[in-house]
Amino acid sequence: MKRRLRSEEDVLKIIGRELPPSQPDVEVGLGDDCAVLHPSHQSGSLELLKTDALVEEVHFAKGTPLQKVGWKALCRPLSDIAAMGGSPHHALITVAAPASWGSNEWRALYRGIGKAAREYGVSVVGGETARSTGSIFLSVTLAGSVLKRNLKLRSGSRPGDLICVTGKLGGSYKSGRHLTFQPRVAEGRWLGGERGVTAMMDLSDGLGSDLPKLAKESGCSYRVASDGLPLNRGCSFHQGVTDGEDYELLITVNAKHWPSIQERWVAASPSVPLTPIGLMLSPEEPCTRLDSGYDHLAKNLPTS
Repeated sequence: MKRRLRSEEDVLKIIGRELPPSQPDVEVGLGDDCAVLHPSHQSGSLELLKTDALVEEVHFAKGTPLQKVGWKALCRPLSDIAAMGGSPHHALITVAAPASWGSNEWRALYRGIGKAAREYGVSVVGGETARSTGSIFLSVTLAGSVLKRNLKLRSGSRPGDLICVTGKLGGSYKSGRHLTFQPRVAEGRWLGGERGVTAMMDLSDGLGSDLPKLAKESGCSYRVASDGLPLNRGCSFHQGVTDGEDYELLITVNAKHWPSIQERWVAASPSVPLTPIGLMLSPEEPCTRLDSGYDHLAKNLPTS
């Protein structure tokens, strides 16, 4: 039975029950004007900050189970932290919801957020709740850290580097994986510690949009083998390149380091394939023609 909510304080009580206890570095979390955190004093550590939005009928269809919406909301920025080789720590979450929402809706949404927070060691330390006159809207700000020596950027690739991806690509919306994916946090942290990994980013907009971004930042061209893409069952090369919402990692690897990285990867992540799909080239060489993936300001994304 849906319980009517009388105030924002009622919502905060529900939220607090669905989230895991805060990590020891949180002095004050939910319930005050600001979160209060103990700063990290780890030598050589850098802070990572990421914000991400989730909008009904853009990132998920109307009527999608709210627990899955909550999972996706937190896991999207987790994928970005993973792509830097880092570890997530603290999240601020803002939700604008219809006035018709009662305790069941808030509980379901934060059950999904809480599940992701528990699994990946995140403390949700605050945020905001507001009424929406239209679609459901969520905004997540996520903070993490990475050792400076392990930081991976899009700009580190060089001609001759192998282009690799984790997992498989394509069909995320059609299959519903865009609501249940596992961000590659452990895998990204492992790759961040590898000297032979030269660049890294997450695949959210599709290989056809994301690889050109990495290549541009690195000042390189690229060649992709049309028969080498690891695809989900039933997906074509075109779908693997353009569908987006894969949340896998796109990396480049110094070719001399590849054999040892490949061997140790199998032992470290036996259930997640790491597949070479191409080669970074000198900037004057022509790129493989790839159809573009998703661009938020260029076209509408179909929902499932």
